[in-house]
Order: sequence, then structure tokens, then C-alpha cells
Amino acid sequence: MPTTVTSDGRPTATALRQQEREVLSAVGCGLGDEEIAAALAVPEDTVAEHLARILAKLGLRDRAAAIVHAFDCGLVAPGQGPRPARPASRTVAVPVAGATPALRVSLLGPLRAWRDGRVLDLGHQRQQTVLAVLALGLGRPLTRRELLDDVWGLEQPAANVVPVYVYRLRKALGDGSGPAPVIEHGPRGYRLAPGAVDVDVARVEELVAGIGEAERADDPAEAVRLCSRVLELFRGEPLAGLPGPLAELERLRLTERRIAVVRRKARWQLRLGRDAEAIAELFALSAEHPLNEPSAAMLMRALQRDGRQAEALAVFERARRSLSDDLGVAPSGVLRRAHQMILRGDEAGPELGPA
Repeated sequence: MPTTVTSDGRPTATALRQQEREVLSAVGCGLGDEEIAAALAVPEDTVAEHLARILAKLGLRDRAAAIVHAFDCGLVAPGQGPRPARPASRTVAVPVAGATPALRVSLLGPLRAWRDGRVLDLGHQRQQTVLAVLALGLGRPLTRRELLDDVWGLEQPAANVVPVYVYRLRKALGDGSGPAPVIEHGPRGYRLAPGAVDVDVARVEELVAGIGEAERADDPAEAVRLCSRVLELFRGEPLAGLPGPLAELERLRLTERRIAVVRRKARWQLRLGRDAEAIAELFALSAEHPLNEPSAAMLMRALQRDGRQAEALAVFERARRSLSDDLGVAPSGVLRRAHQMILRGDEAGPELGPA
């Protein structure tokens, strides 16, 4: 077989035998030796021998270099997995308008994905973070550079791993018959296929828009109901444990979103005269976030309104100590004003401040 070389003088995949090309293609897709052996119906030792010959023939340093070479020489199509030797017909399921996607992804807690109720194995944390970033994009295409910056930040990988992770995620998100066409790749980058995935963050945004409509219509009962639906979607700290700059920023943003919804719900509960429910939720919120002064101030005013002045002053004292011990700062104006209101005996209105 004739051997050609790349622009840097390195032999291309045409220097390899057929099974060696198949092994290189599988390595380029990020498969391990055990997976390759199963796919090619050969012993795992044979895969290791093939890989050693591939590295020697192509002058490659290690497996990571082989992955990059598989893409460079066209054995693996970026974002699309291995290139077939011959065109193969394939039926792709098209989501039906209005139908509930079979695939669900939850970011409001540790990352989880389900297909038809079955929990999926999403691989290691960096790979999970790639899926999280795509899900947070809510259908917006993301370039390879954007994914690298969002997932790795300044600690960029040496190899072009984004297509590898995308291929693995397609396999993980599939129904067992092959990689699922859930992640699209086009001229502007990667994105989750519209209508193919139900992402809980997108549902939160839809529900928050509904809360705004209920408030404008002066429908407190509907506003409380929708707030409850939002809060039910949270299963813990958003994106818990996932690395990367975007995950860290979104963790903070989504936590603040939840805090705002709890306070919004409590405001409307008080408007409806459901003081005990509002106070219980505000107590829980203040325990979770002892340094959040607006939440503590709202709890203080709700307790004052309920005739529980001593408890309201105790909340102020706990917040003051937490701010001093943890941050070395004094209470801000919002907390001091609530404190002074209680000391004067002023009555709090039903909404306890602006929405």
C-alpha cells in the first residue's frame, strides 16, 4: 500500500492496514481498548498490539496524539463520529410537535439525564460539563473555542477533545441502537437539537415568565402555584461538583434565581394571609444562606407582622454575627432598616417591600 505524508512529514492513515485503520478510527472516537475489542470482535491484547504499531508507523507520541491524528486525516468527522467506509442509510427520529421529549436533562442539582425514565451514565466530570454547557446554551450554537473556554478556562487540553466528548455523549444519550442525534454540529458550532431534550433550566425560565404574567394580572394564588413549581425543580446545589468557569458562574446565578423565587413566593403568601407558610419558607432560606441580608430582613419583617418581635430581633442578631464572623463586615442598610422598624414597632405591609 503506498504511503503518503502530511505537511509535517508524518505518514497518513494510508500507511495502515484495514484493521489498524479501524482501531485508529475507534481511538479517535474516544473508545477504550475493551470497547474497541468488543466492537471489532478481537481480543483486547490484539487492540493494544494494533495501537502500538499505529503509533510506530505514524510517528505518534501517545494515544492523545492518535486521537488528534484520526481527526486530521479524516478517519473521524468532527462532531459526527467515525466516517463510514460506505454511505449507510439511517432513519433519524424527528420530534413530533407538542410531544414530550424522551430525553430529560437536569442541571438544578448534580447533573442527571434520563431517557424514558432510565438514568443515563454521562461519563466523567469534564464530559458532563460539556453537556451542561450545551444545555445551558438553550439551543444556541457554541463554537469549539467557546466550549473549551467554558469547560476548561485557562487549563486548555492539549488534544482536540471536544469532538471526542461529543461523540461519547451522543452514545450515552442514545437509546442503545447507536449514537443519538441529540447534539447537532453545524457551521456555527454545537448545540442540543431543538425539541429533542427537556432541560429543567429552560422550564424554570418559562415558569418565571408565567409568574410575571400572574403578578401583572394581580393573581397571587397563581403566582404562588408557579413559584412552587419552580422550586420543585431544584434538587440541591445547581451543577453540583462540575468544574469549569461557566459551571461556577451558573451555579451562583441559579442559586440566586432560587432565592429570588422563594422570596417572591413568600411575598404573595403573605398577601394571601398565609403567614405561617411564608415564615417557614423564609426560615429555611435564611438557614441555607445565612449571609443573604435581604432574605433575613424579609423574615424579620414577616415575624414582626405576625407579632413575633423577639424572634425577629433574634434573626437580626444571628445575621449580624454571621456577617461579622464570616466576612468581617457590619449589617448593610437593608438589615439595619428592618431592625429599626422592629424597634420602633412599625407594622410591616403585606408585601414587605418591592417585588
